[in-house]
Amino acid sequence: MARLNRSPSPWRWAALGLAGLYFLVSLAASVVFTVDVPGQGLTFDAYTKILTTDGFVTSLLLSLGLAAVTIAVVLLLMVPAMVALRLGAPRLRPVVEAVCSLPLVVPPIAFVAGLGTVLKWGPEHLSRTPLFQTFVALQNPDFPVVLVLAYVVMALPFVHRALDAGLAAIDVRTLVEAARSCGAGRVQALVSAVLPNLRGALMNASFLTLALVLGEYTVAQLLGFRPFAVWIVNISGSQAQMSVAVSVLSLLVTWLLLLALAGAGGRRRTRTSEA
Repeated sequence: MARLNRSPSPWRWAALGLAGLYFLVSLAASVVFTVDVPGQGLTFDAYTKILTTDGFVTSLLLSLGLAAVTIAVVLLLMVPAMVALRLGAPRLRPVVEAVCSLPLVVPPIAFVAGLGTVLKWGPEHLSRTPLFQTFVALQNPDFPVVLVLAYVVMALPFVHRALDAGLAAIDVRTLVEAARSCGAGRVQALVSAVLPNLRGALMNASFLTLALVLGEYTVAQLLGFRPFAVWIVNISGSQAQMSVAVSVLSLLVTWLLLLALAGAGGRRRTRTSEA
């Protein structure tokens, strides 16, 4: 049976072109704003002074650390749960999907307001119990674990969608049964048979979580912490050009991370097919 070669619709190319033009024009305007100083001409001082600006390295390392821990926690939570749903409880999939979609419905302001109320209630009522130190540790400004917990909840919709699409493309039951028939336990079957086939979905979930953590502002600001996004906003009042320059660089870094993840996934798939 001959394949039908369908060329993309002109309207599709037009829509993609307009979207790309809108994005590139905005990015170009941001770059021009950072390098064109009235009365001085072109200068790259906004970029050269970034590394020496107070708080840049600290806030960036904090956000990267929060992102790494958030990715690890949300994947350890969601991957076994999603696989278990596929294997033993497919009727609960709509319930899990609804629960994971709640962060898209609840506004971040309402979410952080409830979170702040709990954090204030804990020290007031648990000051004479061992749990008091737990609440103090959760709000350690050097590494606020409470932000990790908040980001895990906020990342659930994106991680759920990415993993659900990846699991829909493979036969999980057959892979697990094949691994079990070879003597593997449940955990070993998950690690050796399922996870290698979910590499693309895991990368997509990790990248979406990384982008969420690096760009999140509301929760961190209202809770009184200063990760990368909050630092950018704080310096925008006194150093507007530098804040835009940092935003441009963070966008480029995000692109590079996406390309690196895509390239690593492509090389691994090529090696797997060759083997």
